[in-house]
Amino acid sequence: MSETMLAYRLVAWGAPPELVEVPVPNPGPGQVLVRVAANGLCHSDFTMGELPREIGEALDWSMPFTLGHEVGGWIAALGAGVDGPAEGDAVALRSPTSCGSCWYCTRGQDSACSGGLVGRGYGRDGGLAEYVLVDSAGDVLALHGLDPVLAGPLTDAGATSYHAVRRALPRLTPGTTAVVIGAGGLGAFAIQFLKALSPVQVVAVDSDPARLQLAAARGADHVVSGVDRETVRTLLDLTGGGAAAVLDFVGVDATIKAGLRSLRPGGVYGLVGAGMGTYPGPWYGGMPRDAEIFTFQGSSRSDVEDVLALADSGHLTIDIERFALAEVADAYAALERGGLRGRVVVVPGG
Repeated sequence: MSETMLAYRLVAWGAPPELVEVPVPNPGPGQVLVRVAANGLCHSDFTMGELPREIGEALDWSMPFTLGHEVGGWIAALGAGVDGPAEGDAVALRSPTSCGSCWYCTRGQDSACSGGLVGRGYGRDGGLAEYVLVDSAGDVLALHGLDPVLAGPLTDAGATSYHAVRRALPRLTPGTTAVVIGAGGLGAFAIQFLKALSPVQVVAVDSDPARLQLAAARGADHVVSGVDRETVRTLLDLTGGGAAAVLDFVGVDATIKAGLRSLRPGGVYGLVGAGMGTYPGPWYGGMPRDAEIFTFQGSSRSDVEDVLALADSGHLTIDIERFALAEVADAYAALERGGLRGRVVVVPGG
């Protein structure tokens, strides 16, 4: 093993990330060193370098740090006292961080743990490197035949989508419809989970023709282009008067408004996308009656485990666009431009 490696790091507050050479970390007691097979990119990475220093320090983020929180790879070395995985085993790394002992964690709601404000790829060294150090062996999940290059995006994009679908499942009875707004990386996973786990018709909404084509290929029964004044009318027609569930993976004003107005009484609306939208309409008379409205960030350990199991059993197609680590800036540019048919992953080995 080389003593140094390449890593894509935020090196200073307010500065763009850089591909730099850093030492390969050595695992201490209880830690695990993973050789990265691939790291999935996320839109949230764009905002991390723009975070004001005072906010980052308040979150206990350490600068500099390596980006990347969707990691699949192989065990490279084990610290003292680590049992279970063996060197060379294929693994995925749980994306969200949690303390494991608070009220939320002990009840299986670890996605709500305040410890998730800092973690691998956001305030600590992540997976956009040749190796990544894992502080807790509990974050290492064994893969049973699944390619670790494909597993990375499942740990965040896949698990977050699954968390949203799981929340909506009690409302999804035979003859109902679910609407997925935003058919990108998360939305394409959500469509597959809805079709695998419920009896509903699925309608996908997106402004990108490539994403709509992918949505149809992944099981959407109908696709709707764009969100405008006709979208609600179209969705009400397709859903027979309103959707049982609307999952919004965009989260701007237009999608929030269209999603809520397309929901039937007693339905469920999940706001997942961090588009910073608002809802300016009246609460009384402007909201669907007796509806459930929820939002969240991240996912739980059980979400990740369920998603990996679905992938292992062949119930999930994982579409990716590969880039080498040396091309990581180009990979982010492609993600920002859009028009991709899969989740962007960076492969250190090329």
